[in-house]
Amino acid sequence: MSAGEERFVIVGGKPLRGEVRVCGAKNSVLKLMAASLLTPEECVIHNVPHITDVEIMAEVLRHLGAEVGWEDDTIRVRAGEFAGREAPYHLVRRMRASIVVLGPLVARFGEAKVAIPGGCNIGSRKIDMHLRGLAEMGAEISTEHGYVYARASRLRGRHIVLDFPSVGATENLMMAALGAEGTTVIENAAREPEIQDLAAFLVSMGAEIGGAGTPVLEVEGGAELRGTEHTVIGDRIEAGTFAVAAAVTGGDLTITGVRPEHLALPLEKMRAAGVEVQEGEDDLRVRGGGDYRAVDVATLPFPGFPTDMQPQIMVLLSLACGTSVVTENVFESRFMFVDELNRMGCDITIEGHHAIVRGGRKLSGTEVCATDLRAGAALVLAGLAAEGETQVLDIHHIDRGYQRLEEKLSKLGAEIRRVTGD
Repeated sequence: MSAGEERFVIVGGKPLRGEVRVCGAKNSVLKLMAASLLTPEECVIHNVPHITDVEIMAEVLRHLGAEVGWEDDTIRVRAGEFAGREAPYHLVRRMRASIVVLGPLVARFGEAKVAIPGGCNIGSRKIDMHLRGLAEMGAEISTEHGYVYARASRLRGRHIVLDFPSVGATENLMMAALGAEGTTVIENAAREPEIQDLAAFLVSMGAEIGGAGTPVLEVEGGAELRGTEHTVIGDRIEAGTFAVAAAVTGGDLTITGVRPEHLALPLEKMRAAGVEVQEGEDDLRVRGGGDYRAVDVATLPFPGFPTDMQPQIMVLLSLACGTSVVTENVFESRFMFVDELNRMGCDITIEGHHAIVRGGRKLSGTEVCATDLRAGAALVLAGLAAEGETQVLDIHHIDRGYQRLEEKLSKLGAEIRRVTGD
């Protein structure tokens, strides 16, 4: 371990109790920041989490020539007339969501040069659908030396059918369509709450968008977009993570700042496993304890079970009586963390895109390594439930999506601290 490397040290067995408020949705705010490139006027975004991914997106926008100010939980973006056209590899490789600057840049300036992205090591997540949709609208697309080049003297509205309801492709094409002549229809569009939040943000800028939250989006091009002010929706994945934390520690948590319907299927699966869940308008209460039952889970695009909750639910299923089958239908490499959970006493076997979880286990603390953002969260949950001390390494992954997770957990009764070096 290098002298400056941070890790979490967790002593498990402490039930979490109290109230916790989730931050704004990571998977929404990054796209709203990119959408701010569509206008030279200032866009103000509230409820922004202090996480690494937001810092990286702010760097991307500044490199493009935008002014970005960040105070408390509010970000201000002003992309003046002289914003740049290139998102470089040294930034994009740190967060693949950076690819969503492609659509706004082509829509507003008619050209863009964006590095082919990196990000979490959980699968290829190719951008073919993004590029094919832009080409259908009239953009000239080329890829060379690790960059995507897109140029369009004029984009035209088209009827685009996505092979898969990709969130990123839906977002990029929705924003690009605002710079096109006529109407663009995106069929088999993603339906996630974050897509709906982006559409609401764009509409407040003056866009005409119909069908957000349904499989068919209609976008009218050509509107002059203005600055706006918007509050980001609550982070459903952070809320789901705390819900599982309450369950695996036998705790009692009230989680605020999130709409429970955004977590409908995960909460349903938790109830089926024997967790007590009560829903309010913008909060939920989760009480754990007792014997849990095995439940099968299959990830799918919204409104299906979110792939970003798959690692966390696997910790709960490891404690449940019986055998559960977890099927991953979104990212082919999302089981990379399973070996780390098995080091803590889980009994999980991978068969293709299925994980066989033999539950009823007692977890024991040890040293484990976060392989990606949500895997890191799952290892923290396992540490909270385990006997003894757990050390979670490579927590920079966790910092990409959770604002000072250890501070929130400590206030709820967890024994967890961030340690630097040896």
